Amino acid sequence: MTLRVVGAGLPRTGTLSLKTALERLLGAPCYHMSELFDHPEHVPTWADAAEEKPVDWPEFLGGYAATVDTPGALLWPQLSEAFPDAIVLLSTRESAEQWWDSMDRTIFPRIREREAAFNTPDPGDLPPQMREVMRMFRGLAGFTAYANDKPGGMAWYERYNAEVRARIPAERLVEWRAADGWGPLCDALGVPVPDEPFPRVNSTEQFQATFGAMSPEDLFTRRS
Repeated sequence: MTLRVVGAGLPRTGTLSLKTALERLLGAPCYHMSELFDHPEHVPTWADAAEEKPVDWPEFLGGYAATVDTPGALLWPQLSEAFPDAIVLLSTRESAEQWWDSMDRTIFPRIREREAAFNTPDPGDLPPQMREVMRMFRGLAGFTAYANDKPGGMAWYERYNAEVRARIPAERLVEWRAADGWGPLCDALGVPVPDEPFPRVNSTEQFQATFGAMSPEDLFTRRS
């Protein structure tokens, strides 16, 4: 199996819905951040990749047909190079402000709980597994720096999406928003549109109900 979709869209852009949809269309697993909750042994490999150390991507992702969400999204340059025949899927929100506000109600509170660990070289007194998680996020050097900076985070979001658009050829890039449903995905993959509603999962309310009371340590030691 080889990767057919490299998801470059940031968290809170419908990525869990995309995971569900792509697995339906491709008949194979899609790698989403939730995989790390059940496979913490994968974290060191992602951390190495974030530090630009070599990774055998076909071997590591051999059981997956697509990636979406963090950490793969922030490593889209590496993944798009490793899988040149894969489309690059950029999922977005209607505005940068809508994206930041959604992050502020879901992911940013978890980052604020461990702000120093996410953004400083010395993560303090953490178990080895969480040290690797923090190494991964520091190497990715993305949205974690903006948990308390709405204007800066919105500007970063716009720069991030602009870079994907600038670097990926138009014929390879697929842009998608939740309202688009199946159409752009099916067109890009050359598959028929399923006779069923597009999956809508992991709303802000669902996220808060599932993860709201969990610390970062809880998240990366949980099991399904």
